[in-house]
Amino acid sequence: MELTLRGLELNTLDPYLAGWRLRIVPTIGHLPVRTVTNGVIDRAVYGWIADEHGRSTVNNTLAMLVRVMEQALRDGLIDVNPAKVTGWQREYQRAEDELDDPRALALPDWETLDSLANALVLRSHGQYGGWGEVVRFAAFTAARIGEVSGVRRKDIDRESWTWNLCRQTTAAPGGLVDKGTKGKRRRTVPLIPEIRELVARRLDVIESDPMARLFTGPRGGRISTAVLRDATHWDEVVVKLGYEHLRRHDLRHTGLTWMADAGVPVHVLRIIAGHGSLTTTQRYLHPDRRSIELAGEALSAHLSGPRLAPGPELVPQQPDGRHLRLVR
Repeated sequence: MELTLRGLELNTLDPYLAGWRLRIVPTIGHLPVRTVTNGVIDRAVYGWIADEHGRSTVNNTLAMLVRVMEQALRDGLIDVNPAKVTGWQREYQRAEDELDDPRALALPDWETLDSLANALVLRSHGQYGGWGEVVRFAAFTAARIGEVSGVRRKDIDRESWTWNLCRQTTAAPGGLVDKGTKGKRRRTVPLIPEIRELVARRLDVIESDPMARLFTGPRGGRISTAVLRDATHWDEVVVKLGYEHLRRHDLRHTGLTWMADAGVPVHVLRIIAGHGSLTTTQRYLHPDRRSIELAGEALSAHLSGPRLAPGPELVPQQPDGRHLRLVR
């Protein structure tokens, strides 16, 4: 590692090491260097993008990976550096284009979500029920898979049935704290009755450890977007169900769309979603024809109702030059 990092400036060292520790090792650290191919690197990078890491985060992580594989090349372990990939920036543009109409990416109803969760469990190795729990929790809380995998017992308030998220971006001793999600805003997400039983069951399993993760894989590991995709054969399952477009992040679009349709005020929805801009939240608002008709009826009823007594009236200036006066 010392040879890999030689020549780096101190302000570059921290984000490179954070990328190594928090993304590279958990994603491909279990693979021998000789088995790391271009395809493996591509899937890793797209997984980081799907987890909503920013461009600079992915760029720094990939730069660190290039350095590691370059050292392996110099040591004669591999013949070509597979980490020198291109074109990954286009994924961000595609994600931005999709956000123009996020409602189109959402599942239509609860029954469809339940069918998806059950199908993913059946297709997974050993039919691990935790995959279905993660999918349901993500949709009902409008959360990212990365956020779901990070929720701990201490983040759940069983009295108010809320989930508290805090986005950290500040530096910590020994290096940077991984953002996990963008920004520094706090979020409080309601846990509706439909998933409280699920949450309560998971809380009972992890007992009293406040730092224990609420959701983990069958071996107790962290669940990332890529892990969920591969373990459940996501792409195959959604195609069979007729939702070829559906990605893991669309579970968040589903939850926000359902909340918008339920009448959650846009300023409240923005807080739940953690959006920096109200414009982003407004994309989830799509009133149907009946809603527009009801708005017209409400305005008509308001205008035809009892009117207030007229207010003060201005009398024009008199010929004798006296000023305007108010009469009632």
